[in-house]
Amino acid sequence: MSVTAGAKKRVVVFISGGGSNMLSLVSTATDPDFPAEIIAVISDKAEAGGLAKAAALGIATSSFVRRDFQSKEAHEAAILAELDRLQPDIICLAGYMRLLSAAFIQRHEGRILNIHPSLLPLFPGLNTHQRALEAGMKLAGCSVHFVTEAMDDGPIIAQAAVPILAGDTPETLAARVLTVEHKTYPLALRLVAEGQVEMKEGRAVSHAVGEASGTLISPAI
Repeated sequence: MSVTAGAKKRVVVFISGGGSNMLSLVSTATDPDFPAEIIAVISDKAEAGGLAKAAALGIATSSFVRRDFQSKEAHEAAILAELDRLQPDIICLAGYMRLLSAAFIQRHEGRILNIHPSLLPLFPGLNTHQRALEAGMKLAGCSVHFVTEAMDDGPIIAQAAVPILAGDTPETLAARVLTVEHKTYPLALRLVAEGQVEMKEGRAVSHAVGEASGTLISPAI
């Protein structure tokens, strides 16, 4: 789908680290036909490596360090004030290692996306690759979902699977999953930015087929 000039959705990306998924979104968004643009990157860590990478690409950056605020509420209020200034259409969490409060999520309900390194609902939370190996799984992968108040529990927009190989370690599996994360997040953002998928009544609804949606990318061998 070709995007009309001026119709691109405004996206703010939240990071806590190096920002590899953020960079994949930025790279994809340079395509003139991509329906979204990355207007800013926000981090909860001033030393997050992704901030310098984003700034080098001419993207506005800001950091809100938790210890600089008296409470979680004050910390989130400052971020929400920045979002009010930026007026994003979509927020993408890309390795943002801080849980958002219900009040924060409600302010932007249905417009916050997150990527998680497992095939949800399997293995929410941390140490996903170690847990997949311990469970004897044959497939691993990633999920992009709408953010709800429960951790890693929102409606799924897109997933991608990779094989778990003999001799895999959490590190080798993480590296394999990351390669499909970098493809799946831009796909999911496109679906949401174009209005092909939206969150409605707690489900990810695809307007292409008129029913619950969760695009699956074929396993990468």
